[in-house]
Amino acid sequence: MWISRAGKERPVERGTAQVGRVTLEGDPAAACAAEEQRNLPVFGPGGYCWRPALDQEVLVLKTGDAGEESCVAGARCAGTVAPGEVYLFSGGGKAAIRLYNDGTVAITGRKVMVNGVLLSQGDGESGENGESGADSGGSTEE
Repeated sequence: MWISRAGKERPVERGTAQVGRVTLEGDPAAACAAEEQRNLPVFGPGGYCWRPALDQEVLVLKTGDAGEESCVAGARCAGTVAPGEVYLFSGGGKAAIRLYNDGTVAITGRKVMVNGVLLSQGDGESGENGESGADSGGSTEE
């Protein structure tokens, strides 16, 4: 009977992802895409902990059977890396680790410590994409 099915079938909303701006930082976060949504859980790749910053551009995914719940899944990639490379950086890029395809690992930061031992202390200033200005020997082409 069509009456018995009327309340059970809900149309699935199209457009399940939107780009928005963070209005409350942290986890849970709030973001404004078409409208502000609060208490959004934040997801990132496995083994990686990330909290969106205020006004950062993020991807908001609609979840649930009819898209009634949302979450923040990631931020727009900044910087230039070649396919297969990884660039991990903190806010402002003053601390960064870049993994090049040729096996080079470039570390930039005010202090570089391994197991609590200070290996290097610099000014923390870096060039675009976290490079220190010295040739790291890695590929930077896209």
